[in-house]
Amino acid sequence: MSSSDFRQIAIRTETGKAERLFRAAVSAFCSLTRPSRREIGQLEDLTLPLFDEVSVESRRYVAAALSECEYAPAALVRRLCEEPVDIAAPLLIRSRAVSDIDLIALIGRHGLPHARAIARRRDLNPTIADLIRALERPTLVRARDPEMHPPAPPTVAVVNAEAAEDSATSKQSPGTAAENARRRLRSMMRTGDEALAAKVDAFPGSDSYVKLRETALTGNAAFFQTALADALDIDFSTARLLTANQNYAPLLAALRSLDLSEDRAFLITVAVYPSLFPHPQAIRTYLDRYRLLHRDVALDRVRGWKAEALSKMIREAAPANSDIRKPSNSDKADAPGLRASSRK
Repeated sequence: MSSSDFRQIAIRTETGKAERLFRAAVSAFCSLTRPSRREIGQLEDLTLPLFDEVSVESRRYVAAALSECEYAPAALVRRLCEEPVDIAAPLLIRSRAVSDIDLIALIGRHGLPHARAIARRRDLNPTIADLIRALERPTLVRARDPEMHPPAPPTVAVVNAEAAEDSATSKQSPGTAAENARRRLRSMMRTGDEALAAKVDAFPGSDSYVKLRETALTGNAAFFQTALADALDIDFSTARLLTANQNYAPLLAALRSLDLSEDRAFLITVAVYPSLFPHPQAIRTYLDRYRLLHRDVALDRVRGWKAEALSKMIREAAPANSDIRKPSNSDKADAPGLRASSRK
């Protein structure tokens, strides 16, 4: 199927067709070689509201189909991974849309059934593999007093050393050991979240986002406009015009040109225009508009603002130049001499 076929399926919302529409939309999406961000968003918008209305068989079918899809929608995949393991297994074993942090969170919430499916993944993080083995063999997991010694983020070497040490200790109840393993997984997940946040902040443009966010939250328009001018490399007067009226469309394009994520762009916009988002539908409309705006279009718009500012600067400089040229063109200084010679 082509992308146009997928869009046609997404439009069909006849009542009583949830089951068929759910399967057909995912099938059409999986046939796309390289789906656009818009098509990924369309699939999520279509399937997630139908999720609770479809059968277990349809969820199992969709999970299997998306497990082989390179560009699977993250929100739909996460929703399917929360299902029982007989539905989620293909995604837990194969999907690239599930990160290490997602896997750890799933193990912490669902325990051994999900852990055993995750253990079958290729190139599984060694630390996760060791922790799954510890969860399956609770006698090798040593109980700690969390108040005296909070668990440190585990590494492969630490897990192996503890396993060797724990083999000489007395056995403990499986329930206590399993809970201890889950606690260690949650600790690792928190550490992973911090590392992920540091990685995101290391991306180009993260400094601009922080400045825009902090200045927007001050409530001082001039501070935010200055940060916006720096981020877009435009003059201050242009940045001021972008936020001068109660229409966030110019700011939306500006933030999209910086390639900010939807949640970051929305945080900045709602800080600048708090009165424009009185209800959830207004937020949904903003996110849809931001998602559908292609970054190249936003970059063209920013270039247009720069060209317009340059053109305005040239126009404002033109009268001054013409005033400088006027004395030599009119030759007022020589006029009396010329008139005298003409009377001779």
